[in-house]
Amino acid sequence: MSSVRRPDHHRPDHRADLRHVLTHLITPLLMCIGMGLAYLGAFAHPEPHHLPVAVVGSGSQTQVLAQSISDKAHGGLDVRTVGSRAEAEDQLKHQEIFGAYVMDAHGPGGGAPASKSDGASAAKSGAGAKAAPELMVATAGSDTTATVVQKIFTPVAAQQGLPLKVTDVAPPAEDDPTSQGLFFLMVAISIGSYASVAVIGGAGAVLPIRLRAALAVGTSFVVSILGTLFAGPVFHLVDHGLWGLWAMAWLYSAGILLIGTGLHTFLKRWTTLGVMALFVMLNFTSAGGVFRPELQNGFFASLHAFWNGAGFVEGTRSHVYFDGNGLAGHVWTLVLWLVVGLVMVGVASLAEARRRRAAAAAAQNATAVAAAAVAATVPERHPAHAATAGDGERTEQAGRSEAAEEAEEEMEEAVGV
Repeated sequence: MSSVRRPDHHRPDHRADLRHVLTHLITPLLMCIGMGLAYLGAFAHPEPHHLPVAVVGSGSQTQVLAQSISDKAHGGLDVRTVGSRAEAEDQLKHQEIFGAYVMDAHGPGGGAPASKSDGASAAKSGAGAKAAPELMVATAGSDTTATVVQKIFTPVAAQQGLPLKVTDVAPPAEDDPTSQGLFFLMVAISIGSYASVAVIGGAGAVLPIRLRAALAVGTSFVVSILGTLFAGPVFHLVDHGLWGLWAMAWLYSAGILLIGTGLHTFLKRWTTLGVMALFVMLNFTSAGGVFRPELQNGFFASLHAFWNGAGFVEGTRSHVYFDGNGLAGHVWTLVLWLVVGLVMVGVASLAEARRRRAAAAAAQNATAVAAAAVAATVPERHPAHAATAGDGERTEQAGRSEAAEEAEEEMEEAVGV
């Protein structure tokens, strides 16, 4: 005779809790997918895409060398010729090119006369002596790009049987030898900004949108000050131009915080995923801190032209290392993102006001319906009892009014959350 197993009524049912946990696990899993696609898509296979470089010199030999390098690159390089070393240095400092190969640093266009000892040696050998070819780079613009350019031209010098001399015309700060410190500064400012969005939007959800926007602006001021301290006194990433760096850091941080604060009205708990997609996945990968757009695929290279992280990194590089060349365009990029944040806050304010009006109208309707229902069910009192029941009626009305006010406040808080 088989026994029937009775259900354990004391065992708790965790199915609802499990569904709750699984639902919230969607966010980190989507973050994992997004970060993998963004970072590996942007950094996995760096290679030149129309990277502008120059061969310095004049005459047919220069033209032939430039054409030969271009043919071997199969579209990876945009090779031009410039007449003098001084012209090449100017183009490097304007970031019009990222490498300049001087075939003979002491020859025509090299910018330095041959020494007497070289002339004597040439006379003895019966042939003109050649100096080692020179590669000019600007490491402050991008250390990885300078490294790629050096790898391209080292074999060219080897074909001449001479060592390659590398000259850095725009070196980074002494305490930032890889020139990536400004990029990691941008990462720190970004994290401080978008993480604050979660606090302002979550813990501050019951506050009016104008107060949340004010908190966002104030927080961006603090974050930008911290970033400036990191860049200057703490890690010495830059040795001048700290006020300009602070201004760009504030524009950058304020844009993120205002956009995130506005988005929270619509995205709620998905806000963290939204700001990470905007200001981490697409932002860090297109900022040009690890690889410039000339070494990335078309998607991330196109984002570099207008994304806010690129505006901060390139703007700071221009301000600190390249005498402000191109700075105005990068500052305008940051300003436009700030304007987008202000517009987003304005749209959120209108949406929240509409929700409050709808909630208030719903509460008033509910109160009116409840009052009508009570009036319909309670029989009319005899005038003789009016004086006796007056206090009770006033108490009941006061109770209904208080309950309606509490319901309305609760509904408004729910809308705020």
